[in-house]
Amino acid sequence: MRATDLLGRQHDPIVAVATAAGRGAVGIVRASGRDLGPLIDAVCGRTLQPRQATLLPFLGTGGEALDRGLAIHFPAPHSYTGEDVLELHGHGGPVVLQLLLARCLDALPGARLAEPGEFTQRAFLNDKLDLAQAEAVADLIDAGTEAAARSAARSLAGAFSNEVRALAERIVRLRMLVEATLDFPEEEIDFLEKAGARAQLDAIVAAVDGVLATARRGALLREGLHVVLAGQPNVGKSSLLNALAGAELAIVTPIPGTTRDRLRETIQIEGVPLHVVDTAGLRHDEQAADEVERIGIARSWEAIAAADAVIFLHDLTRAGEPAYDAADRDIAARLPAGLPRLEVYNKADAAPAEKVQAAMKVATKVAGAAGIALSARTGAGLEALRRALLEHAGWQAAPEGAVIARTRHVRALERTRAHLAEALVHAAARDAALDLLAEELRLAHAALCEITGEFTSDDLLGEIFARFCIGK
Repeated sequence: MRATDLLGRQHDPIVAVATAAGRGAVGIVRASGRDLGPLIDAVCGRTLQPRQATLLPFLGTGGEALDRGLAIHFPAPHSYTGEDVLELHGHGGPVVLQLLLARCLDALPGARLAEPGEFTQRAFLNDKLDLAQAEAVADLIDAGTEAAARSAARSLAGAFSNEVRALAERIVRLRMLVEATLDFPEEEIDFLEKAGARAQLDAIVAAVDGVLATARRGALLREGLHVVLAGQPNVGKSSLLNALAGAELAIVTPIPGTTRDRLRETIQIEGVPLHVVDTAGLRHDEQAADEVERIGIARSWEAIAAADAVIFLHDLTRAGEPAYDAADRDIAARLPAGLPRLEVYNKADAAPAEKVQAAMKVATKVAGAAGIALSARTGAGLEALRRALLEHAGWQAAPEGAVIARTRHVRALERTRAHLAEALVHAAARDAALDLLAEELRLAHAALCEITGEFTSDDLLGEIFARFCIGK
């Protein structure tokens, strides 16, 4: 459903099952609206004390008990949505919950089923949460690691939003100075110079850089890093995937071309999700054994094109062979420009020490960074690879105050930073173009406020809340 449609129906009473589908010990039916008095009278048969759990039977249309459980009434505005909210905590059987849901819809005039995320959307529209906090609700539910859950909880509490608002306030104060100078050009007092506007702008840029770094780490916690294992056939890509995952996920044989299609596994390193993709060995089509292998190689290149980083795996036991080295150079030439890559040399346990050292020198010369020698069979060198992956991702050990963030937040901060950079150019000019400076500050402020939802399109709201589960 489009956000404009929901906004037009935002005052309708809504009802949904708030617990996950399936059987459970407890199930919750939640309702929200401007006045839930008729619903409380019909289903509970009595008035409820605000925010107190009351044990009672849930009544059907004929006064019969559909279930027995706890009813809690949260009068507006002291509720999750800012409206009247009623929660019925009963037994978690699907049939019982559907009976209660149908009873609530019948008993409340104008009530309808809630759309995905509509309870949280109403919390946002009623100023109970800003948009970044609302997104943190979904991120907390979806968190796949302990670090992500803790960071999402901090964002839900407002830690990230408070940083953004503090930046916005500093930009607003600077805008006031610039626009005061524009409004009163005949005044002898130079507002900008006297107030240290240039120093303020420099300080704001530095603060935005700090928040942007935090947001990038938060986005990495939420979305993870997509890493592709690439290399010639039989260099040990599947063995490395198994070693990183700590399980026998991929079939490993001495036969080149065993892996025919992509195999994906998510692992955690210091709480950061890494989505590792094992691919078919890369070689020219004419060298492929059959059409299936050719399709697998094509899919390998597709995975590489979509990756955040690639582990270019080499076989130390074959390094130095002219044909093997030439094939490696051909693969390296086809890797996308600008794609971060780690030069990793496998089978260190089976190669002479001098060959390992020679390979490390080649890696430093070609990639500009030291290669990593390891053995997927014994596990030697795996810890160095894990650290290198985090470094390539720009990750630093998550501080206690880490927050969750989304790519949307990062993009908004990047736009803010770009507008501030333009503002710096105008401020430094000998004949400062104050109107252009003021416009760049306005655009920076608008981009920043998109994060908390002060300037947000209805379509974006629809896209965000449509990804929530029903009942939340």
